[in-house]
Amino acid sequence: MIEVDDVVVRYGSATALDRVTLTVLASEMVALIGANGAGKSTLLKALSGVVPAAAGSIRVRGRFAHVPEGRQLFSDLSVDDNLRLGAFRSGDRDTSWIYGLMPELERVRKQRADSLSGGQQQMVAIGRGLMARPDVIAIDEMSLGLAPKIVHSIARQLARLHETQGLAVLLVEQSARLALSLCSKAYVLESGRLVAEGPSEELLNSPVVVSAYLGNPLEEPS
Repeated sequence: MIEVDDVVVRYGSATALDRVTLTVLASEMVALIGANGAGKSTLLKALSGVVPAAAGSIRVRGRFAHVPEGRQLFSDLSVDDNLRLGAFRSGDRDTSWIYGLMPELERVRKQRADSLSGGQQQMVAIGRGLMARPDVIAIDEMSLGLAPKIVHSIARQLARLHETQGLAVLLVEQSARLALSLCSKAYVLESGRLVAEGPSEELLNSPVVVSAYLGNPLEEPS
């Protein structure tokens, strides 16, 4: 679904991504982990065409959805209207199936997005991405600023979509334990370069992964 081959992205004279190569196959869940500023969000922006690649190639097959860091909702619109905006490509504006996935949003569907909790806003952002009926979805920092209970709820919903609908996922996360527990394969990005890749089980205990987190121990599982 996603093929990134030797991609370089620069902001002026600064190199944000340096010859990054990764793949996400159909119906695969892949994690991209790394410290803050490693270039994870830049890669997703390159996939979405928000920033250009100075070198290398990017191929995205199928319908692609990007859930950006910081949610980026339309604060003065209702939950339901925010969700419907995600359907501009699919044409299917029926939001009922999103409420089936995320029942907590049903009771706040008419509220303004800026009146919601952080967890609810993240659910809306992911729901808006899913309204595009994507074949592959890229989610940037799913757990950022959220309580563990909310994170696990969203993670379960995402895993269910992967299992039942074959949704391919590229999960960009600082929380290594969360990402590696959800995804079967992972890449580790540090200062714009890939420093490790492979099955999640192997990376979970890899000294290279620990090194990529500036020597700090990985998070304990919740």
